[in-house]
Amino acid sequence: MFLLVQEGVEARYLEGIPAQIVYLPKQGPLPAEAAQAEFAVAPYGSARRFFDELPNLEALKVVQTLTAGVDWILPKLPPHLILCDAAGVHDTPVSEWVVGAILSAIKRFPEFRDAQREQRWAYQWVGDLEGSTVLFLGYGSIARATERRLEPFGVQFIRVARSARESIYGFSELPDWLPQADIVINLLPLTPQTEKLCGAGFFAQMKPGALFVNAGRGRTVDQDALIEALKAKRIRFVSDVTDPEPLPEGHPLWSLPEVFFTPHMAGSTHKLFERGFRLVREQVERYLRGEPLVNVVVREKGY
Repeated sequence: MFLLVQEGVEARYLEGIPAQIVYLPKQGPLPAEAAQAEFAVAPYGSARRFFDELPNLEALKVVQTLTAGVDWILPKLPPHLILCDAAGVHDTPVSEWVVGAILSAIKRFPEFRDAQREQRWAYQWVGDLEGSTVLFLGYGSIARATERRLEPFGVQFIRVARSARESIYGFSELPDWLPQADIVINLLPLTPQTEKLCGAGFFAQMKPGALFVNAGRGRTVDQDALIEALKAKRIRFVSDVTDPEPLPEGHPLWSLPEVFFTPHMAGSTHKLFERGFRLVREQVERYLRGEPLVNVVVREKGY
């Protein structure tokens, strides 16, 4: 079987994959073997060439991403293709980012860093995590990994997801739980159901002074409502994502107080491709054995 991967992927990540590797070149003609590839790894980063060549990939059946979110690729894939996301691959780095972001906000590290640059000895009292209530908005593998890392701090958890299940509440119950949360962690994927879910009503229901952490998608948040809540000093905000990305010059989030964000890098660690292609190897092995693939995206359920 032929496996299509982006040109430039290091050979060490492809060791042990039971397939003939075909590289999608960044420029130039497509290799003849590419038309025989049944399995493809969607490029990480710019994927324009991949989408341009899709009509020429006649044998293609499965597309595996290296990203947990698939909102960027789902509308561009023909419906007959099986799409698998990389759930699990980013659990460690993103959950570490969330914990680090919470601690830096509570301990006010960004403010102390600013004061250091200005050579000011800016003593102030800060908070701590013990006894806080943390609400997860979206409860998948990254949320579970984050919860494990937060447990030693002595916090309580509220879990909210699109579908209610045991110990997890549905979106309809958010008004009951948001006022109780000291920290709200948004880990939602972007879907028609979640777009701008965090709007004016959402922020009005949050506990005054609560910390809103966004490691999901920027478009799950109504940016105008967020800015108004921040200007009113209702909430604090730390985020790895914005809408749009990159944030344009002059945007209010650059300069509003109680705001700290990073440039969508929470999952961008040096072990990404090691973990990602470990999943690819497992998926190819499953495919060749005729076993069900993992992380299959169910489009009919709204992803």
